[in-house]
Amino acid sequence: MITRRQNGSLYTNIQNNIATIEFGHPASNSFPSELLERLTKELNTIKNNDSVSVIILKSEGERAFCAGASFDELVAISNLEKGKQFFAGFANVINAMRTCRKLIIGRVQGKSVGGGVGLAAACDYVLATENASIKLSEFTIGIGPFVIEPAVTRKIGIAGTAELTLDATSWKNAYWAKEKGLFAKVYETQKELDDEVAILSEKLASYDPEALAEMKKVLWEGTDNWNDLLAERAEISGKLVLSDYTKKALSKFKK
Repeated sequence: MITRRQNGSLYTNIQNNIATIEFGHPASNSFPSELLERLTKELNTIKNNDSVSVIILKSEGERAFCAGASFDELVAISNLEKGKQFFAGFANVINAMRTCRKLIIGRVQGKSVGGGVGLAAACDYVLATENASIKLSEFTIGIGPFVIEPAVTRKIGIAGTAELTLDATSWKNAYWAKEKGLFAKVYETQKELDDEVAILSEKLASYDPEALAEMKKVLWEGTDNWNDLLAERAEISGKLVLSDYTKKALSKFKK
């Protein structure tokens, strides 16, 4: 069931020490700024919830996992401050995922574009289906995946990020993403995916929460500068989105 709410939906269900966060938006599960803000707040709240050991991050429906940031909001950016604020949306979510003491399992059932790839990359462990192709198409509209790049490169390396970014019009399939390290496992069907997500999350939730929290710190070592780094990257994108090239490219896409 896909939400029809213009600003999207976000629901959290906590059971047996597992918090399942499900987001949705009628435009292929894309993220308007308000929904990004809600997800950031939710992650920061769960971070301090002692009854939660593990988080499952998933999206609604059977098709797209996440189409990235809101296209309508991107088109409407009119000055640098608004541009920085827009691109800071995913920066804030990635930093909230990074600093959350709980391990985050990504359940990726379909395609991801742009910020959606960054969202998957910021999960600690990702299970996906064969339909979970990925693409970073930012160059086609005159910007680049600057905000999400650190999260993506952390998972797939510089060479993988270069291939994904520079070949901006091509989809990479789920097995490519697995080979590069973005996905841990790939399943044929959504039922298999859901079964395995349930098994893994239950196993993790049965372990010592302190051990899980310490492991989370280890996995994210060397990222303490990301608050500043991602803010700087948001400013780069904020400048580029105001260029004539981007404005022309966006107007073509809009038509």
